[in-house]
Amino acid sequence: MAPVTSSYEVTSSIPPARLFKATILEEKHLHKILPQGVKSVEILEGDGGVGTIKLTTFVDGGEHKTAKQRVDGIDKEKFTYSYTVLEADGFNDVIEKICCVIKFEPSADGGSICKTTNTYYPKGGAQIGEEHLKGGKEMGLGMVKAVEAYLHANPTAYN
Repeated sequence: MAPVTSSYEVTSSIPPARLFKATILEEKHLHKILPQGVKSVEILEGDGGVGTIKLTTFVDGGEHKTAKQRVDGIDKEKFTYSYTVLEADGFNDVIEKICCVIKFEPSADGGSICKTTNTYYPKGGAQIGEEHLKGGKEMGLGMVKAVEAYLHANPTAYN
């Protein structure tokens, strides 16, 4: 089965540089911003740059327990980040990996447009179902909106 690509956009009232910093550059602090979803983000290998392997542990009782990802690219000037989810408990026997590209662009109102493209690679002849695509999109949208709410409530954070 061929890879399946899903793209979506979410707008935010937070400028790209600040949203990028809180969401990507300071990812190890996501448990403070998203305590309802993320327990920790731990670097297993590397220094945080390209090639780094990270383990995200989600809160108990959630849909997922862990996800391991590799940083594939990061551009602090263009606010882009790419990574590959190598392992996740939700993959089962369906997904081999997910390659993700996130770009934060300025919007006309001074906020951001977060553009995300996820490419799902199936295992063997498995079919990537709509539930996989929907779950990835919902998680991404929820994260951006939660970070946005945190930054509004904490106006001096991540400036």
